[in-house]
Amino acid sequence: MNKDLEHLRLLSIFYYIVSGIIALFACIPFIHLFMGIFFLANAPEMRAAQKPGEPDFPVEIFGAMFVIIPAIIILLGWTLAVLTFIAGRKLSKQTGYTFCFVIAGLLCMFMPFGTILGVFTIIVLTRDSVKSLFNGATPMQYGAAPPSWK
Repeated sequence: MNKDLEHLRLLSIFYYIVSGIIALFACIPFIHLFMGIFFLANAPEMRAAQKPGEPDFPVEIFGAMFVIIPAIIILLGWTLAVLTFIAGRKLSKQTGYTFCFVIAGLLCMFMPFGTILGVFTIIVLTRDSVKSLFNGATPMQYGAAPPSWK
């Protein structure tokens, strides 16, 4: 049982680390977001700079795509980072078994760290002794060594 608690503690620490990595990588599309904002802000000047006879370039649509798509990706990435952090917290407190299991499954999509963490979490969470911890059992109920009295 103490081994299960140690595994859950380590998993929760790794969840915190991976949530930070996910949040950091979710910031990469900010480059595209700023490009889209630049296109939208300078659309009239770009349209005026086009040569006569050339087909119209859809600056507004191009800029909107460069704003909307990165904004969605950033929002989804940060949401996953927050959910991963919450799952790490729940793992450390042995609460939210189903939530932790679902987040572990979602993390399996993100190579390599998420996959490794998700698989190890699923392996740990499928143990009967860990399930009993999430159901409110204390380590003393299953043969853990009693505290030494001095």
